[in-house]
Amino acid sequence: MDEKEIIIIAAIAIPITLVIVVIVLFSVFSRRKNRLLQEQENAKKAFDRELAESQIEIREETLRNISWELHDNIGQLMTLAKIQAQMAQERPELLAEVSETIGTGIDELRALSKLINPEALKSLSLKEAVSLEMERFNRLKFIAAELKVQGSITPIESNTQIILFRIMQEFFSNTIKHSRASTLKVILDYSDELLTISAEDNGVGFDKSDNFMGIGLKNMKTRAQLINSTLKINSVKGQGTTLHLKYKFV
Repeated sequence: MDEKEIIIIAAIAIPITLVIVVIVLFSVFSRRKNRLLQEQENAKKAFDRELAESQIEIREETLRNISWELHDNIGQLMTLAKIQAQMAQERPELLAEVSETIGTGIDELRALSKLINPEALKSLSLKEAVSLEMERFNRLKFIAAELKVQGSITPIESNTQIILFRIMQEFFSNTIKHSRASTLKVILDYSDELLTISAEDNGVGFDKSDNFMGIGLKNMKTRAQLINSTLKINSVKGQGTTLHLKYKFV
């Protein structure tokens, strides 16, 4: 094979090789692009599914809260007002107590009305939503609850806020139902790029062998991952449980 033939073969082989390389690279790029698009679609579906579940759970929790308040708080106030009114028929000086009890009942109804609208959370900031929970716990004497806000509040997209609130609500629910705690302290700490949420109770705590936190803890961690947050739950038997969540602003 002389030099001329070698040049001709090379002139043919090089373009063909370049075409093959381009086709291979395009194929690899297309597969990666399609895989990335599929992952993004799956992530969006997972987010939408968790968002829908969070909204349903918040509504269910709201209905339970309304039931508790109507029965355990407002119902008892109205019963007391009825008894006082009956007594006031013979002792008119008790009318002032009747008026005060009815006034307290009206105030409780106004507070309760904030929970009735299932879309109310969308119109509230995270601070306002958590404040309502803390106020309810204190009003019903479930636990001595305290909320502190540090830094300048940064608005959060409503769907992300719903998931953040549901994570906290899950922790609060476990505290009220299982921890036998007397205090609950919550901190919302805002910085330029980060929201750090801390919640701490002084209850009985739990260890890894306990089952009551299993599903709830898994749900909280799954939801935190969907909004690119980090979540840690620490607990020591007899010393309480703490939640630490970090959400980075987009």
